[in-house]
Amino acid sequence: MAAAAAAAVGGPQPPQSELPASGLAQDKAATAAHLKAALSRPDNRAGAEELQALLERVLSPERSLAAAAGGEEAAAAGGGGPGAAEEEALEWCKCLLAGGGGYDEFCAAVRAYDPAALCGLVWTANFVAYRCRTCGISPCMSLCAECFHQGDHTGHDFNMFRSQAGGACDCGDSNVMRESGFCKRHQIKSNSNIPCVPKDLLMMSEFVLPRFIFCLIQYLREGYNEPAADVPSEKDLNRVLQLLEPQISFLEDLTKMGGAMRSVLTQVLTNQQNYKDLTSGLGENACAKKSHEKYLIALKSSGLTYPEDKLVCGLQEPSAGSSTLAVQGFVGATGTLGQVDSSDEEDQDGSQGLGKRKRVKLSSSTKDQSIMDVLKHKSFLEELLFWTIKYEFPQKMVTFLLNMLPDQEYKVAFTKTFVQHYAFIMKTLKKSHESDTMSNRIVHISVQLFSNEELARQVTEECQLLDIMVTVLLYMMESCLIKSELQDEENSLHVVVNCGEALLKNNTYWPLVSDFINILSHQSVAKRFLEDHGLLVTWMNFVSFFQGMNLNKRELNEHVEFESQTYYAAFAAELEACAQPMWGLLSHCKVRETQEYTRNVVRYCLEALQDWFDAINFVDEPAPNQVTFHLPLHRYYAMFLSKAVKCQELDLDSVLPDQEMLMKLMIHPLQIQASLAEIHSNMWVRNGLQIKGQAMTYVQSHFCNSMIDPDIYLLQVCASRLDPDYFISSVFERFKVVDLLTMASQHQNTVLDAEHERSMLEGALTFLVILLSLRLHLGMSDDEILRAEMVAQLCMNDRTHSSLLDLIPENPNPKSGIIPGSYSFESVLSAVADFKAPVFEPGGSMQQGMYTPKAEVWDQEFDPVMVILRTVYRRDVQSAMDRYTAFLKQSGKFPGNPWPPYKKRTPLHPSYKGLMRLLHCKTLHIVLFTLLYKILMDHQNLSEHVLCMVLYLIELGLENSPEEESDEEASVGGPERCHDSWFPGSNLVSNMRHFINYVRVRVPETAPEVKRDSPASTSSDSLGSLQHSGTAQVFSLVAERRKKFQEIINRSSSEANQVVRPKTSSKWSAPGSAPQLTTAILEIKESILSLLIKLHHKLSGKQNSYYPPWLDDIEILIQPEIPKFSHGDGIAAVERILQKAALQSRMNKRIIEEICRKVTPPVPPKKITAAEKKTLDKEERRQKARERQQKLLAEFASRQKSFMETAMDVDSPETDIPMEITTAEPQVSETVYDCVICGQSGPSSEDRPTGLVVLLQASSVLGQCRDSTEPKKLPITEEEQIYPWDTCAAVHDVRLSLLQRYFKDSSCLLAVSIGWEGGVYVQTCGHTLHIDCHKSYMESLRNDQVLQGFSVDKGEFTCPLCRQFANSVLPCYPGSNVENNLWQRPSNKSVQDLIKDVEELQGRPGAFPVSISSETNLSKEMESVMKDIKNTTQKKYRDYSKTPGSPDNDFLFMYSVARTNLELELIHRGGNLCSGGASTAGKRSCLNQLFHVLALHMRLYSIDSEYNPWRKLTRLIEEMNSQLGNEEQPEVPILYHDVTSLLLIQILMMPQPLHKDHFTCIVKVLFTLLYTQALAALSIKCSEEDRSTWKHMGALKKNTCEAEKSYDVLLSFVISELSKGKLYHEEGNQECAMVNPIAWSPESMEKYLQDFCLPFLRITSLLQHHLFGEDLPSCQEEEEFSVLASCLGLLPTFYQTEHPFISASCLDWSVPAFDIISQWCLEINSFTEQHTEQGKALLIQESRWKLPHLLQLPENYNTIFQYYHRKTCSVCTKVPKDPAVCLVCGTFVCLKGLCCKQQSYCECVLHSQNCGAGTGIFLLINASVIIIIRGHRFCLWGSVYLDAHGEEDRDLRRGKPLYICKERYKVLEQQWISHTFDHINKRWGPHYNGL
Repeated sequence: MAAAAAAAVGGPQPPQSELPASGLAQDKAATAAHLKAALSRPDNRAGAEELQALLERVLSPERSLAAAAGGEEAAAAGGGGPGAAEEEALEWCKCLLAGGGGYDEFCAAVRAYDPAALCGLVWTANFVAYRCRTCGISPCMSLCAECFHQGDHTGHDFNMFRSQAGGACDCGDSNVMRESGFCKRHQIKSNSNIPCVPKDLLMMSEFVLPRFIFCLIQYLREGYNEPAADVPSEKDLNRVLQLLEPQISFLEDLTKMGGAMRSVLTQVLTNQQNYKDLTSGLGENACAKKSHEKYLIALKSSGLTYPEDKLVCGLQEPSAGSSTLAVQGFVGATGTLGQVDSSDEEDQDGSQGLGKRKRVKLSSSTKDQSIMDVLKHKSFLEELLFWTIKYEFPQKMVTFLLNMLPDQEYKVAFTKTFVQHYAFIMKTLKKSHESDTMSNRIVHISVQLFSNEELARQVTEECQLLDIMVTVLLYMMESCLIKSELQDEENSLHVVVNCGEALLKNNTYWPLVSDFINILSHQSVAKRFLEDHGLLVTWMNFVSFFQGMNLNKRELNEHVEFESQTYYAAFAAELEACAQPMWGLLSHCKVRETQEYTRNVVRYCLEALQDWFDAINFVDEPAPNQVTFHLPLHRYYAMFLSKAVKCQELDLDSVLPDQEMLMKLMIHPLQIQASLAEIHSNMWVRNGLQIKGQAMTYVQSHFCNSMIDPDIYLLQVCASRLDPDYFISSVFERFKVVDLLTMASQHQNTVLDAEHERSMLEGALTFLVILLSLRLHLGMSDDEILRAEMVAQLCMNDRTHSSLLDLIPENPNPKSGIIPGSYSFESVLSAVADFKAPVFEPGGSMQQGMYTPKAEVWDQEFDPVMVILRTVYRRDVQSAMDRYTAFLKQSGKFPGNPWPPYKKRTPLHPSYKGLMRLLHCKTLHIVLFTLLYKILMDHQNLSEHVLCMVLYLIELGLENSPEEESDEEASVGGPERCHDSWFPGSNLVSNMRHFINYVRVRVPETAPEVKRDSPASTSSDSLGSLQHSGTAQVFSLVAERRKKFQEIINRSSSEANQVVRPKTSSKWSAPGSAPQLTTAILEIKESILSLLIKLHHKLSGKQNSYYPPWLDDIEILIQPEIPKFSHGDGIAAVERILQKAALQSRMNKRIIEEICRKVTPPVPPKKITAAEKKTLDKEERRQKARERQQKLLAEFASRQKSFMETAMDVDSPETDIPMEITTAEPQVSETVYDCVICGQSGPSSEDRPTGLVVLLQASSVLGQCRDSTEPKKLPITEEEQIYPWDTCAAVHDVRLSLLQRYFKDSSCLLAVSIGWEGGVYVQTCGHTLHIDCHKSYMESLRNDQVLQGFSVDKGEFTCPLCRQFANSVLPCYPGSNVENNLWQRPSNKSVQDLIKDVEELQGRPGAFPVSISSETNLSKEMESVMKDIKNTTQKKYRDYSKTPGSPDNDFLFMYSVARTNLELELIHRGGNLCSGGASTAGKRSCLNQLFHVLALHMRLYSIDSEYNPWRKLTRLIEEMNSQLGNEEQPEVPILYHDVTSLLLIQILMMPQPLHKDHFTCIVKVLFTLLYTQALAALSIKCSEEDRSTWKHMGALKKNTCEAEKSYDVLLSFVISELSKGKLYHEEGNQECAMVNPIAWSPESMEKYLQDFCLPFLRITSLLQHHLFGEDLPSCQEEEEFSVLASCLGLLPTFYQTEHPFISASCLDWSVPAFDIISQWCLEINSFTEQHTEQGKALLIQESRWKLPHLLQLPENYNTIFQYYHRKTCSVCTKVPKDPAVCLVCGTFVCLKGLCCKQQSYCECVLHSQNCGAGTGIFLLINASVIIIIRGHRFCLWGSVYLDAHGEEDRDLRRGKPLYICKERYKVLEQQWISHTFDHINKRWGPHYNGL
């Protein structure tokens, strides 16, 4: 930095100036107040001087820079941080501005005077803003979110967008938007009620600010060092900018104070006197001088001169490093545009200088030179902008300059300054290393200035804005020109841009071009441009740089080594730099008054084209094997012609050139059409893929209307004005198929390989069809065009709304007719298409809303020509035809394979009538005749497609026949016409019936025709009948073309005959090596009509198949009911043509009848040589083989599909491959399993066990259940929060920790279940495999290097059969089904015996069929699967014991796994068992196998019989007190136990398989406990009075016989027992108020008891269903309890259901009820002695959980987006770059944010582990997409928000309003609950903990 230098030169007395400064610092406020008073006096000179002195001292840059450098001593070191001095200076400024008051109060005071008429909020890149097309006048209009939401835009066409370059809010600016769209704040007109600003408020500002800004400028001058030639100097620049950060921020804050302060700033910035006084550098202050010098150096080094230097622009070289501008004195003083920058000269090598010095005529040299090179700064604003550019547009400076824009005076001054610096901006941009950022910042500024028409007009008039822009663009492109190699490589004088240059490749030019397009959109500016001839000449000059760029040369030998990708740059450049300005200009040429403009453009365009043809030495033959897709001059010409005829009623001929020019004009566009056919015929394959890319881009929707459409239109214009024979022969010659058009069966093509002939012929005919039937520019209205485009796109495929908008070429200029989303678009769309709402397939793939063509569109509007024109991929044409065929089949209109339908065309505009002459020229008729003949004779290389096109052309000709020729006249073909041609006239109608008898053809000697004797009559036949041979005739095609060309060129000169052109004719002489051609004469004796009739026979495969329909029904001809559009195949087409021919002339009708009368002999079989036969056979065989293969493939595909449907349908398992594992079969046999790997079947045995393919996953779905059916809402304001206290997981956690506080740990762990969070869920696809097969399968996966979506090392794999994701194998327990049957037979043991059995069986630890001691394969596998199950979930979800590693933990975990799986199955069934039936998951259930594994492991831990809860349930214990005497904590009272957990413990402790009797016994015993718990809970819920009444009521009935089964007796007993303790003691009175005062009726009590018991009954029934394979009965909801009870054997079978059902009747006490109840209650009473509250809480168990749900989302996505995208993260308090929100619990997280990373886990991954045990569902706020995290993988799920057209908007690119799609959200929730994310979503990838 220059700080050191500055400090060294520092004035004479730095030290003295320090002291007073520090003294004053004591009391800045006082000083400020004193000065303000002094300045307020009428005579304020003294005050002013004092202030000046103070400011001089405070703000002198040397002082601050020295301070920054660390004082005088360290000055040499330079650099340093921002010093205290600068902060001091800022403090001073604030004090002085406030004039002694507080700065904040001052700000508030100024704000009060803000006439806030405009918003003007400035934003930088990535800000979210809105654009409303309904309210916008300028297309660039944008609003900040706040103004948008406060305005009323309902029903408008708006969208939200992320700003790319930054912008500013236009609210309140009526130049840019309509006032109806202003928001509430800016609707008030300004200046109405704002008081006048008091003078003294801003007085100080006026004195202080000029010094402050000057100080800033001095800093900028000091800090700038010219970068060395090679070293980029960004570092230095950034350092200076960092130092200045506080100063610029201070200025920015001032601008935010509102209008009053802005106007002061404007005064300061634009006042020229101030600037002069301060910056002239004349004072004695050395520092100021020095900074002025640096400023001059900076100017010079930028290649700019400062006028005072008295240098004549560039005549002498200024100092080194300035640009070398040579001005050569040409006559007429045309300035040359030489090198602009020295830096550019070093980049270029000398050889390329050639094109560089190309002279360009500009209107005057002085203007040009000054535009590029002179800058004189007259105000602070101008110099500030200069430095802003020098420093490459620092964001802060840009924001400051833009913040000032609401001030009108400033706006004008700034715009002029910007324009003045325009050339300098371009130079800086070209040199910049960060051109992208810089481009964005430039556009950020310019779009604010140039969008305003008034301002643009003013600047255009006063500052020559247009001249400046055009010149600057021209200069810019001049730096990258190369010599064109088109046509004449050696002598070409044309230069084109080099697309490989960074300037084009990186799109560096776009800021300038976009500004240009922007100002051309204003009518007043565009008119000036179109009127200024000098500008038009310059502009055409600029366009010609792009004419012929990116030339492709066809590689003929080997493949090109390096495929250049520059073509994209070329297309982008033509679109942006040439086409878009063109559309901008065209949009102002819409009315008749603007004819003059069109004439100007056309005139200079033609001149430029003429220059171009001269420069490339073009005569009439294009160079072979070359093509360029870029002809912007041709396209300018074409589009202005089109506009002239369509809108301005100009006479076309008045703007067309002579014939010779037309011939030249058509060559290059025609060359492109031929090259397209060549590229699609794979003739350019050696040029690599990029040439295909070019061919596609040329027709692609964004480019087609600026490229292929104008080209075809230009060819149509040429065709309508040139000789038709010449045009047609040119086409066939360009497409290289002239030699093919011979009657002979063999021919030689000198320019084309045989394999390409067919596709090139198809290409030529297709091109002719398009040329003759396309009406885009020939008379269609805009709405018709839109409709045709839309129909074409919809016919190819169903489309979404946005892709349609994208595919339909709109005029690229936004002000033109079709704006996306405009009314015409929507109305046309609804007219031609039906909306198909988004559908959901069971497999989970989600469709978007699509539009599909209406039936009548297929019927009447399907236009194959338009489809062919608009397809980028050839397959789309086929797709359209397939859809058309399907429609015809479906609607029964045509069963077979139809041909592309013939469509009536829009009538031609009269100016283009000449186009139809092409259809009525002999050359075309000869070609059609020849092709019909060849097809009839089965010659090679012809296809159905060729025939189709030939018939199409004939039909077109008949539709458009010239009316004037009457039949009679035509039949007398004048003799003078006959001597040289096949046909008498040129009218197709009459030529169709003309018979051609003999044709002389030239054929290779080997051809079969030669062997034939020529007919004897030949010699006698007059020449009239014996016509020229086909080839001769076609050679005359070429010769004819030459002749016509000569005629035209030499019309004026007499020596037409002397012109000889050997060069061209030599091309057509056959090469010597080819076999000799001899002449043969063929007897033809056919006319087009007869050929057509024979074709009809051939196509239908029957003789005499054609019968003229009018013979039966003469009406047909009188009232021709030829449908406008008829569907059918070739036969129908031929019939249609014959009918039209007959209609048009009586002669034809007669001849058709004659031909049909002669019973046609069969077509003579063509003589086929052996060799030909061979090739034909081969072809046929190949064709057959191909068909066979297709058939096989199709069959295979359908098989595969049906398999996929059965195997993969996760949601409809009914169709699944049945794998009934658990069904009991009557025969005595073991269950047989099929191994899906080795395919063998057999039982599972101990040494070779079989296993089920399973997926183990941790799940927290159960923990998300709440007790309300309403799902929680996602918070969308600060007030809404979600608290997880009421979730199932939280409640269970609280209960466990309560128990652990007061009771013995080991007993607590038996009293509850865990696994609500992080429980392990096991699911299977139902397929089995041998475990050893599985191991080898895993090995092979491990060695397989293919990237899989899963990690084999973690044991993951996909099922070998159905490809479902899995990660473990669950061994199947060996055993025969017979056991099941035996075990299920009821034994007649009494309940007491059964209870004893149960106790004994539980006591025998090892009693298990597989002895653990001898390690078998089976037991090893069981152990390993148990290890897998444990590792599936995190440690924190397994360890709940206070003593880590205690066996109780494992015990608890194992039975909880069983519980988790049962509970989840219950949820999948909808939370109850009413539906009954075999389980929906029945075929896929693995609970049976899981139970075996768990039981095996549970039995390793025996519960000490002392503590076995079974005892407490079934025995009365006498010595109660001994237990309490112990020191340790008591055990959990049995009434606090969770009954379902007890059930699982009891069952799993029993030896498997279980006896049904034992099972029922356990259930009965547990039900008594459950019922007692229900009664106790009920007793707490009701009030004191209720309790006492029941207590007495029940006591009366206590001794009746049914007492133990009546709930009121039991309830009263429970109450009386419990009231012995302190349980019912209320604490104070407030409790009473809380208890709900409902009176309990017997019905409500019964309901409460049933609801309390139901969950247990459901789980038990499920368990019974799985263990014993019994079906579940279905029932109504209200009878669920009784049905399940009887199913479980709790209800006696003889139970009658007349009287209302009573749950107590299910009780079956094994011990006298009252004794055992009192024993249970005693435990509670002893606990409640100390802890009444806790005792109460533990008794009331909430067991009625509702189904889990995801959060409820708001209807409109915008509410989510607005709240979350600016929300700060609670962890790192920043606004995240990628915010996301969890849809399970609503937590807000930073996706991928490094800020919230913990031990290498990013926040989303971390949250997915804590919230969902590894499963996370996140909504990405900025993308509207949902992302799923499952363990170590993740996938993008899709979006649940769709727009009005049923489409997703990923990344919010379109920014349309999005609405929740309930069905999709349901699908998502379903997949979450059923744990099927892994199976349904296909695209998974590892996230490496980085999300």
